[in-house]
Amino acid sequence: MGQKKLIRFEAIKTFPNVFEYPEGMKGNWSKHFNNNHPITLELACGRGEYTVGLSAMHPERNFIGIDIKGNRMYIGAKKCLNENRNNAAFLRTQIALLNNYFDENEVDEIWITFPDPQLRLSKAKKRLTHPHFLRLYQQILKKGGSIHLKTDSPDLFYFTKMVTELYDLPIVDANEDVYATSNNQELIGIKTYYEGLDIAQSNKVFYLHFKLPLALSKDDSELTKIIKEKIQLNK
Repeated sequence: MGQKKLIRFEAIKTFPNVFEYPEGMKGNWSKHFNNNHPITLELACGRGEYTVGLSAMHPERNFIGIDIKGNRMYIGAKKCLNENRNNAAFLRTQIALLNNYFDENEVDEIWITFPDPQLRLSKAKKRLTHPHFLRLYQQILKKGGSIHLKTDSPDLFYFTKMVTELYDLPIVDANEDVYATSNNQELIGIKTYYEGLDIAQSNKVFYLHFKLPLALSKDDSELTKIIKEKIQLNK
């Protein structure tokens, strides 16, 4: 590990807005923020651009960036400290462990911004919008809570849209080119480091906003069948 990473890992241990695998936070985030404002999570937050940006736009809400990469998280956490952004915090943990740190109905909405699209169909279950993860989010989201996906990967966008259709999830907005058609500053006013890299080389940014009910309407057999068919077509 590089010296810079080591310095950052040590630094965040002293940051009052960073929690690393904390104990006793489940159901108690309102005590940290000292209010009962709605909570938004940014999953796989990286440098936390959306946690930083949205917390500035919405002082009436609380925001928590979540990632396992502490050296990246350092950048957003440090910025929030420097700007006295008391409605922003960061949680270092695996996303698969979310229900260890949040209680039922504790979270109002989730942003997933430029995650690894896991392009290999055999790894579709690792996509953060796979029903495997949606069921995890249901354990902490309020009924009808929002999921926002912003990505430059058309594969991830269309996969997620297919999931919403298969599981009868209400779509609020589906946009295949946000910079060409949207004036929403939450979509076009905040750009992540990975967005700037244009890894997918799609020259577009896709956005999908949908709601989660208390339970998904069916099992995953139909989705698994579709994924297997696509794998066979790609051989």
